Amino acid sequence: MKNTKNFNIRRDIHKYGNDILHSKNFLSSNKNIQHSDVSVMKHSIKVAYASMWLNRKLHLHCKERELARGALLHDYFLYDWHSPEHCGLKNLHGFYHPGIALKNAAKEYKLTDRERNIIGSHMWPLTFRHIPTCREAWVVTAADKYISTIESLRLNKLHKFIKKKVRA
Repeated sequence: MKNTKNFNIRRDIHKYGNDILHSKNFLSSNKNIQHSDVSVMKHSIKVAYASMWLNRKLHLHCKERELARGALLHDYFLYDWHSPEHCGLKNLHGFYHPGIALKNAAKEYKLTDRERNIIGSHMWPLTFRHIPTCREAWVVTAADKYISTIESLRLNKLHKFIKKKVRA
């Protein structure tokens, strides 16, 4: 018999993060591109889904509310990092955006220590001084690396293409 808990991930992300998913700022992140042609909003939702899936599949016993909310807010930097004013050596987005995301999220939401750690450390090891210190932060960090790789290399499109060809 299949574990139906894994099939309710989308429902649980909405249950735990409904206020975030429907907020003006989160919805506005749909206009900013994160990797290749994927918006920051869609990327964040994918990372939340992958984090919840990893937690359940590997029986990691994470606090799911904090896991989902931290994942949804991990890239809450609220700007287009590809724009000229955010490019160049003085604006190293990869190094600085976790702190900006944390500051923005803290303005709008009452964050737990776990959620703060998830948001602030998700770019480890690039941000080597900000180490994940809880299970939830490690899971989101891993999920973010996985999803970012798929998006950046456009492997999601390759995967869909291969699935279509195999069926034909």
